[in-house]
Amino acid sequence: MESSSTRTSARSTQEFVPVSEVRDGIIVLKSGELRAILLASSINFALKSEDEQTAFIVQFQNFLNSLDFSCQIFVQSRMLDIRPYIATLEAQYKQQLDDLMRIQIREYIEFIKSFTEAANIMTKNFFVVVPYSPTLIKKSTGPTSYLPSFGGKKGGGTVETSFEEHVSQLEQRISIVQQGLVRTGVRTVQLGTEEAIELLYKMFNPGEEGKPMPIPTEQ
Repeated sequence: MESSSTRTSARSTQEFVPVSEVRDGIIVLKSGELRAILLASSINFALKSEDEQTAFIVQFQNFLNSLDFSCQIFVQSRMLDIRPYIATLEAQYKQQLDDLMRIQIREYIEFIKSFTEAANIMTKNFFVVVPYSPTLIKKSTGPTSYLPSFGGKKGGGTVETSFEEHVSQLEQRISIVQQGLVRTGVRTVQLGTEEAIELLYKMFNPGEEGKPMPIPTEQ
């Protein structure tokens, strides 16, 4: 049975998470602000010639100067998860009828396991966070807040319309960022809802990277 202190701790932890929900790949913060996350490709800058490096720097500088809003560049480093590859090898091992091949596959599996554990291989992902903040409206009888919110109705219209309008503004910014980065040779793709949730979960639970993400169930 879950103790009251455990439930209190869980609620207290959630209060520090600024995310309200993820809808259609868009992260909605508790403040009403929106965020979109783009996964960016990488380039090996050191292997490029001096002229290519200079051209990249100039193009990237032009990209930054063209923005009239702020963006966040986020680099995520994590241990390489070799388990899917090992699972594939294990399946091949079970299907293999030749005894010599079975021995070689088993030795190769053990070699991969020991090598990755000893080498401490890391993988890096590069993200660009594109923000959008709804217009600040000052209430006459209360503090400044982001209006309209996304939880109810306002007048004859619905908040769904307001959400779609804000998403439209955010998509324009996403397009500007993608077009600017592609000129530097960097390709991007926007994370969907599941990918965004998985990224957020692993960010807020760094000690559970090796565990599968729990699937939320409807109440």
